[in-house]
Amino acid sequence: MTSEREVRLRDGRTLRVHDTGGDGVLTVVWHHGSPQTGALLPPLVEMAAERDVRLVSYGRPAYGGSSPLPGRDVASAGHDVAQLADALGVDRFAVMGASGGGPHALACAAVAPQRVTGVVCLAGIAPFTGEEAWFAGMASDGGLRAATAGRAARARYAEREEFDPASFTAADRAALEGTWASLGEDAQRAGAAGPEGLIDDDLAFVAPWGVDLAAITAPVLLVQGGQDRVVPPAHADLLARGLARSQLWLRPDDGHVSVLDACPAALDRLVAQRTTTS
Repeated sequence: MTSEREVRLRDGRTLRVHDTGGDGVLTVVWHHGSPQTGALLPPLVEMAAERDVRLVSYGRPAYGGSSPLPGRDVASAGHDVAQLADALGVDRFAVMGASGGGPHALACAAVAPQRVTGVVCLAGIAPFTGEEAWFAGMASDGGLRAATAGRAARARYAEREEFDPASFTAADRAALEGTWASLGEDAQRAGAAGPEGLIDDDLAFVAPWGVDLAAITAPVLLVQGGQDRVVPPAHADLLARGLARSQLWLRPDDGHVSVLDACPAALDRLVAQRTTTS
C-alpha cells in the first residue's frame, strides 16, 4: 500500500511524492527514468516489502504533477531530495536510480554525503564528454543531440519525436510483457502528459551536472546490461572511472529494461550496507 502527497520546497515548488511508509530497516529513495511519472512501480513495492524497506519516490520537476524547474541541473535533485527527506522525517537513506534516474541518484550522494548510505545506478547515463563516442551505441540519440543545441532545439525535436523500437532488445520486450509491464504503462502516462520533464532531463544530461563524482563517499553499485541500446555499456565504464568507490555489475545478456531484474540483489546490498554502517 502506498500513499501520495505533495511536499512543498523552500522555493515554493512542490514535489509529488509516493511513499510505502513505515519505519523499516532502511529507507530507499527511487529515482525514475526518462520519462516516468515518479509513481512507485508494483515490482519495486513488492521487493521493498519483502525486505522491510521503506520505499519513496517522487516526480522530478515537470513530471507526474511536480512543479517545473526550467534550467535545472542534475545536482538540483540532490537538494530537492534532502528537503523531501526532511519533510518525511528521514535522516539517512539509500538511493537507487534507473536510466535517467541514475545521475540524479548520484547527485544525492554528492549533495548530502552524510545522509546517503549507498547508491545503486542501473543503466545510468554518464556525464557528457562533448565527444562523438559518448553517443556511440545509442539506437536513438536524436533527443540528446538536439539538447546540445539548447532548449529551443530540443523542444522542436520533441514535436516529432517517436520511440524507436530498435532501442529495446528481445530481453527488454519480454521484461515489458512480464515483470516490468507497469514501467511501460507508466512511461506512456508520462509521455501523454507532455515532453517538458524529458526535455529538462536531456538538457541537464548534456550540460555540466554540478556533481563531483570523485567526491562521492558512499559505496556505488553500477549495474549495466551488456546489450543496452539506450545507454550503452561504455557509459558505465565512464562512471566507474569517475567514481572513487564503485563496483560494476555487468549483465552481458541484459538490455535497458531487463537489467532491472537485478533490483532484488541490489536492494539486498543496500540493506546490508545500512546494517553494517548503523
